[in-house]
Amino acid sequence: MTDNRIERIKSHITEHPDFPTPGVLFRDIFPVLRNPGAFNDLMDAMVEYVKEKAPGVEIVVGLEARGFLFGPIIAQRLNCSFAPVRKKGKLPGKMESVSYTKEYGTDVFEVQKEAFKPGQSVVIVDDLLATGGTMKAACELIEKVGAKVILCLVVIELTDLNGQGKLSQPCSSLIKY
Repeated sequence: MTDNRIERIKSHITEHPDFPTPGVLFRDIFPVLRNPGAFNDLMDAMVEYVKEKAPGVEIVVGLEARGFLFGPIIAQRLNCSFAPVRKKGKLPGKMESVSYTKEYGTDVFEVQKEAFKPGQSVVIVDDLLATGGTMKAACELIEKVGAKVILCLVVIELTDLNGQGKLSQPCSSLIKY
């Protein structure tokens, strides 16, 4: 996607060296959300991308926590449902879960089983794709509930970390660093 909106969005992303640890360059998307025009550009771009690349999506899944900022808006604009993927113990009801390894340990993701029907088409959204471990775990979780991931969509991809290499599902990013 190479339209002017992406450049406007990118112009609002700020950099924070050595955050949260020394040697990390943190890309902060919150300034995009503080600017209504840039945030609207972002939502429009994400919705248009999903319409083009994942027609027939039935559920938009947002990953904790920044995927929650985009997922419900995208789902509402596409007239489909939204389901959150959360850390263990944060959702009520019957859960499906998957554990995964992160750079600094392990964690567990959960979804509410009743949010999905077998074979439903899912788009997973998040703010960032880095090493790919979190997105891979989310894809595994969606498959465990019997749904099908047709697209993973992130705002930012850190290409030098090769996160896409861990994924077998299609994954796209609006902005690459």
